[in-house]
Amino acid sequence: MFATAKAEANAAFGDDTMYLERALARARHIEVQVLADDRGNVVHAYERDCSVQCRRQKLIEEAPAPDLDAATRPEICAAAVRLAAHVGYRGAGTVEFLLDEDGSFYFMEMNTRIQVEHPITECVTGIDLVAEQLRIAQGEALSVRQDEISLQGAAVELRINAEDAENDFAPTPGELTRFDLPGGPGVRIDTGFVTGDRISPFYDSMIAKLICWGTDREQAFARAEQALGELQVQGVPTARALYGSLLACPELRKGNVHTSWLEAWLE
Repeated sequence: MFATAKAEANAAFGDDTMYLERALARARHIEVQVLADDRGNVVHAYERDCSVQCRRQKLIEEAPAPDLDAATRPEICAAAVRLAAHVGYRGAGTVEFLLDEDGSFYFMEMNTRIQVEHPITECVTGIDLVAEQLRIAQGEALSVRQDEISLQGAAVELRINAEDAENDFAPTPGELTRFDLPGGPGVRIDTGFVTGDRISPFYDSMIAKLICWGTDREQAFARAEQALGELQVQGVPTARALYGSLLACPELRKGNVHTSWLEAWLE
């Protein structure tokens, strides 16, 4: 494989220099939400765990990351703040890391935007991230200081996509013949669709985001399970049934997952 990669690089670029990265076989995907204004203020809003993925596409996200070592949380959050400050970043952004089994973490990339999973951070910190982003764009200072940001409870987000989970998550555009949304304490739905709308094949297949907050992780998961039972989507396949099985999976409930876990579990 190394020889093949060198040959391809040489053919494409005239340079077969190779760069080797450490292989992390069972890494967790941990990302840190940051906010930075143009007055030198940079803060973090703690982390999210996005390890439940298929084909590198996130399906379930949690905030805060479950079972994160008490020493690792401040270190990884501080690293994200240092990076944003060092490059003079301005706006809302996410610094993404891979967390190895031994507790070491490695920078992967920075997403310089609001992300799909931002609502779970809003749930556990009480910060309106979009409002903060607008404040920054208008040249205003952040409305919160780092010492004012704390974690309250836990939140989980399930991405409801028009995809066939039993057919390698193939997109399934079509008409939403029924789309009934759940509700209740701690349940939030972000969507732009109603019954009768069509899911286009030309855009992202996401229909909605189901976000559930609880005073602790167990309550957040219990509310997610109940909300899934109330959610009705007809006309296009979704991963609703799969999510029900995943939320009841002992390994996921223990937080014992990594970025390759779901694909192995599905097999």
